[in-house]
Amino acid sequence: MQEPAITPDLIESHGLSSDEYERILQIIGREPSFTELGIFSAMWNEHCSYKSSKKWLRTLPTEGPQVICGPGENAGVVDIGDGQAVVFKMESHNHPSYIEPYQGAATGVGGILRDVFTMGARPIASMNALSFGEPSHPKTRQLVNGVVAGVGGYGNCFGVPCVGGEVRFHAAYNGNCLVNAFAAGLADADGIFYSAASGVGMPVVYLGAKTGRDGVGGATMASAEFDDTIEEKRPTVQVGDPFTEKRLMEACLELMQTGAVISIQDMGAAGLTCSAVEMGDKGGLGIKLELDRVPCRENAMTAYEMMLSESQERMLMVLRPEKEAEAKAVFDKWDLDFAIVGETIPEDRFLILHRGEVKADLPLSKLSSEAPEYDRPWEPTPAAEQLGEVPQVDPVDGLRALLSSPNYAAKQWVYEQYDTMVMGDSARVPGAGAGIVRVHGTDKALAFTSDVTPRYVRANPVEGGKQAVAEAYRNLTAVGATPLASTDNLNFGNPEKPEIMGQFVGAIQGIGAACTALGMPIVSGNVSLYNETDGQGILPTPTIGAVGLIETAEDIIGFDVRDGHIALVVGETTGHLGQSAILAEVFGREEGDAPLVDLEAERRNGEFIRANRAYVRACTDLSDGGLALAAFELAEAAGVGVTLEASDMETLFGEDQARYLIACNFDQAEALMIAAGAAGVTIQSVGRFTGDTVRFGSSEAPLAELSALYRNSFATAVA
Repeated sequence: MQEPAITPDLIESHGLSSDEYERILQIIGREPSFTELGIFSAMWNEHCSYKSSKKWLRTLPTEGPQVICGPGENAGVVDIGDGQAVVFKMESHNHPSYIEPYQGAATGVGGILRDVFTMGARPIASMNALSFGEPSHPKTRQLVNGVVAGVGGYGNCFGVPCVGGEVRFHAAYNGNCLVNAFAAGLADADGIFYSAASGVGMPVVYLGAKTGRDGVGGATMASAEFDDTIEEKRPTVQVGDPFTEKRLMEACLELMQTGAVISIQDMGAAGLTCSAVEMGDKGGLGIKLELDRVPCRENAMTAYEMMLSESQERMLMVLRPEKEAEAKAVFDKWDLDFAIVGETIPEDRFLILHRGEVKADLPLSKLSSEAPEYDRPWEPTPAAEQLGEVPQVDPVDGLRALLSSPNYAAKQWVYEQYDTMVMGDSARVPGAGAGIVRVHGTDKALAFTSDVTPRYVRANPVEGGKQAVAEAYRNLTAVGATPLASTDNLNFGNPEKPEIMGQFVGAIQGIGAACTALGMPIVSGNVSLYNETDGQGILPTPTIGAVGLIETAEDIIGFDVRDGHIALVVGETTGHLGQSAILAEVFGREEGDAPLVDLEAERRNGEFIRANRAYVRACTDLSDGGLALAAFELAEAAGVGVTLEASDMETLFGEDQARYLIACNFDQAEALMIAAGAAGVTIQSVGRFTGDTVRFGSSEAPLAELSALYRNSFATAVA
């Protein structure tokens, strides 16, 4: 089959600028072949090279005494004591999920699970953070139903519990939904597997499922905006098979015990190309591949298609040659392909052979280390205008408005489609703060959360970035966990627009400051740019996934409210209503500044909660919807009413940061007040949990009525 001529249109369709193509010509000293053009396109697109974001990502804090491996590998690795480590990462599958919701979301889950078990860890938890357009938009229901079914379909079959996440709706996502998938696993701290190849003449082995044409060009598609040609992009979406992935995980973990693995890398974005180049580049070696040996499930596949296919459930490994027979036996047992497709070579070459022809011969290190790096022009986001007057509303009517919005209604319609208890170690199901998973065979547990408030980030990227980290810190603290580390999934629009790049830079600055102050370094992550359709960008959405450690089961703070419990607020309330949930849901206004985040207060108040957890019966952080929504959620989960003394909008619905709501007995409340005085922490009694009514000041409604609204609104909007 004759390869197409390299034309300006072909170069542009591969996501390469004319300057980038000139750079390719300088590097190789000639015109590239079609396969070589595809390889450069895959390695130099935004999704793989981080060319617009690298400069700023380097400013994030990534180290700490607990960090075993920070960014740059398949996932981050953090020490949890006793010779064990937690391995975790969050990654986006936004563009594929908008084009093909079920498979896009399913393969997003599959990809993040591979990132974890590639490191030698057995996955123990997953989460997902989903952002959709307005519920009334004609595409939203289809997207919500497809994405949720895809997440559940893959995760449930694979057998990993979904322990948390978030779902939001906003018109800014009408043309571009976000699907951010998180996974975490457990490994021995001295048994982590890395991707750097070593040794010359070592066999390069293809593992797992066969290669097909699905996903060809997927990474390039994920690095571009959408327009009216979106339907043409459907073939770039991968197709997943969770049962194959489950076998692949078991085979890999079994193989890792034999000592056969020198290095291993999953085939994710840009498939065989990216995995081979990363292994070679990190090890300072070249790679030679013989594509005739690649197991294919379709006839007459070209070198271009094989190199750029993103077929799922595949790994690439450098193997100790004396262990070949033992390794092959493991994969035969699990009924998976095992094929030696190449070898490591001493020269700096990426040599691709197919049907007796050289299809590509490139300097391997230049594909990765010489990828373009841009210092994009950026403009700071202008200071938000001051919030105008906000009329008072009946406080229970204000609560009703929140409970009837799918943004703040209960999400059980979503998480009941996920297996939350598989493996038998889930200590808390979604819907009650951070997820908790026991560390099997020990008294420890790990807590997981995922957080961001995009409207804050749009109004004030620096404070919004800080707030995403601070809310994750609070969610971990509220269940009794000591925050360990974070992963970030940075979703933004087109970085070539200075105002969008300014949002990105501001958010990074805020995230970095908060991670440093709160001792939560970024150990892994993902950047997803060009989330735009016809020039309309999403809300800036830098999702923070975070992990915390609970030393013993007794340290878990429950969600256990009883009749007669006192309601206490830790932290200072000034009544910040700018960019608040109540402002958006009752008045349709998105105005004012994001709340300021006092990182010193965040740390002080968090340490106070953890130090005094023995007095706390239930705890939740105050965020969206303020005190009113937090008090209702605690009360509703327990089936007990709540009475708050306040009736003004600012106290009930303000979204000041660094605050927690605690429920406890009277004597415990007294002890907390004394401890707070000694620690310099603000604390006040705001009411009590009692009866079967929700009462704010003199306004009230039956708990049962509000509970029905809270439990049914989400399904009504999207099912």
